Amino acid sequence: MTANDGQTPAFLPFTRPDLDEETIAGVVEILRSGWITTGPWNARFEQALSEFFGGRAVRAFNSGTVTMEIALRMLGVGPGDEVITTPLSWVATANVVLAVGARPVFVDIDPRTRNIDVTRVEAAITARTKVLLPVHLAGLPCDLDALYALAARQGLRVLEDAAQAIGSSWGGRRVGSFGDYASFSFHPNKNITSIEGGCLVLPADADPALAERYRLQGVRRFDIDGMDVDLVGGKANLTDVAARVGWGQLQRLQEFHARRQALAQAYFASFARLELGARGVQLPPRDAAGTNWHMFQVVLPPQLRRADVMQALRQRGIGSGVHYPPIHLFSLYRAMGFAPGAFPHAERVGAAILTLPLFPAMDDADVDRVARELSAVLRESGV
Repeated sequence: MTANDGQTPAFLPFTRPDLDEETIAGVVEILRSGWITTGPWNARFEQALSEFFGGRAVRAFNSGTVTMEIALRMLGVGPGDEVITTPLSWVATANVVLAVGARPVFVDIDPRTRNIDVTRVEAAITARTKVLLPVHLAGLPCDLDALYALAARQGLRVLEDAAQAIGSSWGGRRVGSFGDYASFSFHPNKNITSIEGGCLVLPADADPALAERYRLQGVRRFDIDGMDVDLVGGKANLTDVAARVGWGQLQRLQEFHARRQALAQAYFASFARLELGARGVQLPPRDAAGTNWHMFQVVLPPQLRRADVMQALRQRGIGSGVHYPPIHLFSLYRAMGFAPGAFPHAERVGAAILTLPLFPAMDDADVDRVARELSAVLRESGV
């Protein structure tokens, strides 16, 4: 996929979903069936996900964001409560805390893993803390042993923002197959997609029926004997069209995972050959066992302006992304009292992190091209 006419390199986006013809045909079949909203394929997708996560209860939703909000509601989190999380994530991680009326409490990151620094979490716990909300950034799991040990000592619940971590593992066990609540996203930039969508993996003490009521307007009963609603729910169900895409993608996850692993190693090899690490480019941890390589992120040298690097790469036909600006520096959160300087590691990484292309349809030549072009951009910038 390195050329579109044999000579001119094709534009290489930082990610692209891979939909096979069988899945496309399956979607067409559903469209022709006349039943396109939540139905039998949603149930089939949920069952396949449950099997993937070791038999745990799983419910599918129309986004990964709403799964986190619903988990917090199921845990009784509300006004006056605090939820501890990382400032380096997609803003949804903190927005869902605000959505239930609680307050996010940020803890700085480990600059090597870019995940929340678990050693700093205990100092942030107060009498108002209800939930720990770690993020497995780029598919690299947090230290779940330390996190769950802390939660047990402090009597806290855990909601894992595993939006990027399907197929990742910790201690030889799949993320989501153990622990407390775990939220996954199936957005088109994730390792598998349902176009839009997500799922919530539930612990043994959670009632799946309650998740379903939050998913659909709080409806407890809707049958020939009448209808009853006992809580304020929303409209967050996954359509059968989306579920069919997600089910087809889940069948290929192992294939996707193997290819992502190979591409990541190709990046490390190319970067080593070009000595990019020695030139100040910080690479992700190569020895990070269990990652699904959702993204390949580097941190640029501090003397470079990320926007200039991204523009230069784009002019060379290479897309890139920013994942993520620190949440606490957004206007909404500054208005709540958060300020620059509070989380220096997250601020430094957030200002310089750059996501490079990584998706299963890439080949090794694409990786080499990205590395060479990034090296050229650095050289032209005096690095």
